[in-house]
Amino acid sequence: MGKMDEVIIVAPRDKVFDNEKLVFQGIESDLDKVDQIIENLAESLADMRRGNAEENQNYKQPIPYAVLQKGDQVFAYKRLKKSGEKRLHDQLSIGVGGHMNAIEGANFWEAVAENLRRELTEELFISTSNLNLEIVGLINDDLNEVGKVHLGVLLVVKLPEIAEVSVRETDQLEGFWLHKKDFDNPEVLNRLESWSKYVADIIS
Repeated sequence: MGKMDEVIIVAPRDKVFDNEKLVFQGIESDLDKVDQIIENLAESLADMRRGNAEENQNYKQPIPYAVLQKGDQVFAYKRLKKSGEKRLHDQLSIGVGGHMNAIEGANFWEAVAENLRRELTEELFISTSNLNLEIVGLINDDLNEVGKVHLGVLLVVKLPEIAEVSVRETDQLEGFWLHKKDFDNPEVLNRLESWSKYVADIIS
């Protein structure tokens, strides 16, 4: 089965944003609004083939997007030439996440946690299994083609100082730690993919 044939969770945009009343650009960190949008989303979830969802701007695909923090450092990675998503080559990302699959009997937050744990395990080696997920907000970027069909659920994972993190797919990704002050450097900032730019603003 190709990646685009995978069945993922989506929700109708008009339900998620209550007919655009709750829409925002960038990051929404007002937790009352975040709760309202998540509630709308959780009540209107549907399954869709990923290839169809990527082309359908009437639906938003919720994407858990986790920032791994250790003290004042943030884990970052760049996609190498061999990685699949051509639109994102050579850009830096400080969020790890991916599409969600439905999980039998789980509520939305359980499904977020479960999908995210799976994603982290697939992408990274993390030397601790004690992952505390903290919701920080939502990310929406309707100004770019990829962003229009996605809604980021922004989480921070605070790791102990001794935790080690490395990427599994070393032919596709290169991982490293950035200090928060690195985000003041235009060379770093300009290479961040769009969601990561928004995130850098609120964590630095």
